[in-house]
Amino acid sequence: MLLVLVKCQLLYLRLRQDARAVTAVEYGLIAALISVIIISAVTSLGKGASTTFNKVASEL
Repeated sequence: MLLVLVKCQLLYLRLRQDARAVTAVEYGLIAALISVIIISAVTSLGKGASTTFNKVASEL
């Protein structure tokens, strides 16, 4: 039982010192935020362009 506890503690210490996983998660969150911003901007611009084209078409 003590051996299992020691192995778990060593695994925890190795994972805590490994900053690559934390960096990967941060980059993933940044990419997700940028994606949300791009999607909202494209949606907003698409609605505005559609309104403009419909207005021009109706006046012709």
